[in-house]
Amino acid sequence: MTNLISAPRSLLLGTALVLGGFCVPPTALAGGNIEPIADILPATGSAGLGMVMRVERSPYKDAGSRYDLLPLYLYEGERLFLHANRGGVKLLNGSERRLDLFVEQRLEGFPTERLPASLTGMSARDSALDLGLAYRWRQPWGTLQAELVHDIGNTYKGNEFRLGYTYDWRSGPWMLRPSLTVAFRDAKLNNYYYGVQPGEATASRPAYAPGAGVQTSLGLYGSYDVTERWRLLAGVSATFLGNKVKDSPIVQKSVLPAVYVGAAYDFGGHKREWAENGSPTYFKVLYGKSTEDGCHLAKIITAQCLSTAKTNPTSISGVQIGKPFLNNVNGWPLDFIGYVGLTHHNDRGLQPNGLQLDLFMKAVYSGFPWSDRVKTRLGLGLGVSMAQRAPYIESSSLAANGKPASRMLNFLDPTLDVSLGDLIGYRPLKETYIGFGVSHRSGIFGSSRLLGNVNGGSNYIYTYVETAL
Repeated sequence: MTNLISAPRSLLLGTALVLGGFCVPPTALAGGNIEPIADILPATGSAGLGMVMRVERSPYKDAGSRYDLLPLYLYEGERLFLHANRGGVKLLNGSERRLDLFVEQRLEGFPTERLPASLTGMSARDSALDLGLAYRWRQPWGTLQAELVHDIGNTYKGNEFRLGYTYDWRSGPWMLRPSLTVAFRDAKLNNYYYGVQPGEATASRPAYAPGAGVQTSLGLYGSYDVTERWRLLAGVSATFLGNKVKDSPIVQKSVLPAVYVGAAYDFGGHKREWAENGSPTYFKVLYGKSTEDGCHLAKIITAQCLSTAKTNPTSISGVQIGKPFLNNVNGWPLDFIGYVGLTHHNDRGLQPNGLQLDLFMKAVYSGFPWSDRVKTRLGLGLGVSMAQRAPYIESSSLAANGKPASRMLNFLDPTLDVSLGDLIGYRPLKETYIGFGVSHRSGIFGSSRLLGNVNGGSNYIYTYVETAL
């Protein structure tokens, strides 16, 4: 197993996300923007899930507009946080001053599907992993923020310094936040994303290196509380590239507008729920095998396909630990439980084995007519999965179609289980469950840059035992 110090960058990001928990920013994530929306989840320890659709003009010539689906995995802890593509630790967390150490996925880069003529023949410019330090000073007249980030994934090998200002306006369920960000980008950063190497030059695309420069972004972002837990999110922004960047033969010279629309659900503060209800900790162990090609999730959960792979079979084993966030929602037999999972992939010599980190919120329903005799639970988990390396069944399938794999994907975890104590008539094991589940990773049909624009994924059918401690 690869030493953690040399683990691939997505596992490092995954570790940061586990440390980070969840918050929400429908922000211009293409690079150079300080997060304009925070504090959507007001209670410490709040968690949630959401989705934002982003449409923005590509900075590259003749590339048109980019459509991106951004999944939001939400949590705001006392010391730890995650803001969609950013997770980290609050080194200082006061009412006026806050200092964060974070890891952030930079979502810049060439289009992944339709490559315009201006970029044909050039090496791909990929998203990057940055390590950053952010300081925020909040006052009645607004909030000032400064950030310094450095590429730790050896992608562009440079740095960026950002200064930002935001102001909060609140009225009832409404919140509006105008935002201004000025980003100072060094030569390595600009040359990587907007330069043309000598070996990439053509008659219509001369070699070019824009060097260091300044990029400015203006935005207006907001939210509306539909209910106590549902929030609508929206925003508009405009990014102004530096003059040297706009002079690049692969860059269009106009302003880059963007529009964001989405929604988020707030599960509430888990610390409060735990303290008031004395909620248990769930501990789960599992073992599973990969499915045959064509045995997708819909067929599995409808029992049309339950066979595991006979050719190049691989397997998983893992543990999951969960804590309830909401119990008996609206008086229904429906609970929401937050889980952290660690899974080991045994790829049986087809490629090196690896680890997988899963963060997800799970809805668990137990209101079946027979549950008073044999408690039965139907669950569906949704969250994010970060793998040390893409599992073999993902990487081999995508490679066959000429597509790259992604270590970070969306995660689904449908399960069905029954109480072992009820089955054998032994009350001390009433809150111990045995069942079946599916460990599913996917890229949301290639629509999300955060997930590597992957169209595909993997399924493992597994058995498990879970107990409440």
